Amino acid sequence: MIKEKLKKIEKLVNSELSSKISGSEIVFEELLFKTSTNEIIEVIKFLKLDERLKFKQLIDIAAIDYPNEEKRFELVYLLLSIENNLRAKISIRLETNEKTQSIVKIFPSANWMEREIFDMYGIRFINHPDLRRILTDYNFKGHPLRKDFPLTGFNEVRYSEKEKKVIYEPVKLEQNYRNFDFSSPWEGTKYLKEIKETNKK
Repeated sequence: MIKEKLKKIEKLVNSELSSKISGSEIVFEELLFKTSTNEIIEVIKFLKLDERLKFKQLIDIAAIDYPNEEKRFELVYLLLSIENNLRAKISIRLETNEKTQSIVKIFPSANWMEREIFDMYGIRFINHPDLRRILTDYNFKGHPLRKDFPLTGFNEVRYSEKEKKVIYEPVKLEQNYRNFDFSSPWEGTKYLKEIKETNKK
């Protein structure tokens, strides 16, 4: 029953938006439509406003980083139709410095989602009403969820008693990297073996 519904909707969207959809499929009982940055507004508008579809709820906007590919970023918009009990995903691909359209005018809840993606990945949204960082500090450098961002970050923040304020410093790894012994717990670690051998002598 659900598969039949999904196939009908897939056919409907492809026929109505034939020039705007570059691909579609049904995966895990969810619709997936592929489109471009230029067409994202029209596709999402249609899915929300068409009375046959009623995808009126934006669940999330997710970003994925593929650093070795020409179109490095993928944005996935997750929509829900409560009336039809169906979910749809709309996927677009972006190059490193490419911008995409904001959907805040269609879904006001996208405001914080787009700010989070800008903060974490550095993807910019055209016509966003207030595009600034939301999770990191305003002086933060870089975008933490990009695959080329170091795990330690570039700067660390601490309160300075001397200056009586929060200061930024380059990251210093105080503890030297240790060599871990991954031998079997049944055999015992190297130092235990060495102790046993010296006791035998």
